[in-house]
Amino acid sequence: ARVKDAETFGAWAEKWLRGYQMADSTRDMRRSIYERELKPKFGNQKLVEITHEDLRALTDAIVERGAPATAVHAREVVLQVYRWAIERGHKVENPAELVRPTTIARFEPRDRALTPDEIGLMYQYMERIGTAPSVRAAAKLLLLTMVRKSELTNATWSEINFSDALWTIPKERMKRRNPHLVFLSRQALDIFIALKTFAGGSDYVLPSRYDSDLPMSSATLNQVLTLTYRLAQEEGKSLAKFGPHDLRRTASTLLHEAGYNTDWIEKCLAHEQRGVRAVYNKAEYREQRTAMLQDWADMIDEWTLRRSTDSTT
Repeated sequence: ARVKDAETFGAWAEKWLRGYQMADSTRDMRRSIYERELKPKFGNQKLVEITHEDLRALTDAIVERGAPATAVHAREVVLQVYRWAIERGHKVENPAELVRPTTIARFEPRDRALTPDEIGLMYQYMERIGTAPSVRAAAKLLLLTMVRKSELTNATWSEINFSDALWTIPKERMKRRNPHLVFLSRQALDIFIALKTFAGGSDYVLPSRYDSDLPMSSATLNQVLTLTYRLAQEEGKSLAKFGPHDLRRTASTLLHEAGYNTDWIEKCLAHEQRGVRAVYNKAEYREQRTAMLQDWADMIDEWTLRRSTDSTT
């Protein structure tokens, strides 16, 4: 019986869930999908017995009940479990290879990260659309400062300290109700100086076009980014759809890829840390974040200036 059990999908899934390197939150989600969707159906079957038709029937049933994302994840778990077994000498076909995720469901990812090339295209095409200079400046600030859209559009001049290159967002305006410090790179500071010139006498860094006593509408930034990627697409450039929130995701992704410390990045995103890590991590990492945000601004300069020289040659 032991040999038979060792070859079941359930036994291999357990080994994979324990041994495969993934983030704790991902492991937790995948375990829950395994327990709920896959174990009842495939748990006691041998790997060799499960066909791609069986998997297709299962994913179809999950989609049918209105959970396409779960169906795609279930297929991914099956794919990985079989790969794990095959890499360990088990001779068996992988049924998930014949069930492509795009045939299960097509849905737009909620967040995405732009590549350096896409950031170059964003800057290039943003210069060509009809919008106020302050709106272009705002879109660049989102990328440079990593703040949420509402944190930028509701910013007031009283929050900006030019001599310390520091923007202090009060706790009332923060999602997590903690004040947030944004260390301004040279490039971000230059943009704030330009915005001070555009703003006239308004208290707001980004006043509404129609009433300087009100902040810019939060839809304005979405509109300018939509116009930007649409113009690029019309001219055959590969700049996929993106919105303001994706600029935060972009900064986080590219800084992680460049090897910066997760704690510094999370602090810049004003993400609340939980559990043991939060207890020991009250540090603000002021120096490290200041240096990282300056490096980030320099990286963006490199990609956007490179793009503009590419397009003129």
